[in-house]
Amino acid sequence: MTRTTQRQQPHSTASRRRLMGAGVLAAAALLSPFGLAQAADVKAPYRLLVGFPAGGGSDAIARLLAEKLKDELGAPVIVENKPGAGGQLAAQALKVAPADGHTLFLSHDHTITVLPMVVKTPGYDSGKDFVPVAGFASFVNALAVSGGTPAKGFNDYVAWLRGTGGGKGTVGIPAPASTPEFLVKLIGEKYKLDLVPVPYRGSAPMMGDMLGNQIAAGVGSVPDFIENHKSGKLRVVAVLGGTRQAVLPDVPTFTELGLAGLEDMPYYGVFAPVGTPKAKIDEFGAALSKVISQREVLDRLTAMGLAVGYMSSQQLGAREQAYAQVWARIIKASGFQPQ
Repeated sequence: MTRTTQRQQPHSTASRRRLMGAGVLAAAALLSPFGLAQAADVKAPYRLLVGFPAGGGSDAIARLLAEKLKDELGAPVIVENKPGAGGQLAAQALKVAPADGHTLFLSHDHTITVLPMVVKTPGYDSGKDFVPVAGFASFVNALAVSGGTPAKGFNDYVAWLRGTGGGKGTVGIPAPASTPEFLVKLIGEKYKLDLVPVPYRGSAPMMGDMLGNQIAAGVGSVPDFIENHKSGKLRVVAVLGGTRQAVLPDVPTFTELGLAGLEDMPYYGVFAPVGTPKAKIDEFGAALSKVISQREVLDRLTAMGLAVGYMSSQQLGAREQAYAQVWARIIKASGFQPQ
């Protein structure tokens, strides 16, 4: 009986000594030059800032890309929402972030290009504080009506406004002083309507009010609207751009409807703080290029209403400048004064 109990003891003194010795050797290995080199190879996580709330188009795109980028970069990519002021808060956070290549900002045209032209003190200068990393898609904005309106198309919407409210109406926009706000003003001028833009803190809360029939119409990006359009909960009635969208083949462009000059398409890109090493920019850009080439990612982004296409750092910078020139003319012609 005694011998059996001794055999069932977990470790003898010799066994414990062997385990302690193995632990010392493992610690020594970690402290050796080789072990330290292995530890240095472990990458810090990446922060991918998004200037709008969870649930919106930008957030959905960022989370899709982040999930795939972690495999290409060999480190977690954490989406960090900093909603408010049309993306200003996220842009300001990027400005003060370490320029080590591990804090980036996924943004579309509004925060990077348009907002600095319509706000006196945005808290950042895109050309001086940020460096383009890579672009990955372009998209178009659209006008959609809520399910509570009888309008099936754009002309129906105009006729409904004239017939029920004397041509007056409110239109939701994701942010104040944004391209959607200027589009609302242009639509009002073109069709002799008294349209009042109602700004929200991003597309998600705007969509919530549209789905609840609290507001009859809204202007946002096609990725914001596409799923609810497909389900019939709201209806996209017109889109910007030079051609109809593949995901919305029956929806006319504003050019077709007689409102020309809005053919230039907004863009999505990733930006880093100025001073970020070129090697880190190139590394992230290469990873992003691989990710958007994956069939699953390409199909999902296309289904969201994006025209997927890789832009290098230089190409994204040029795209940003060209877009700024277009909207600078529109903003100036509207008589809008920076606020």
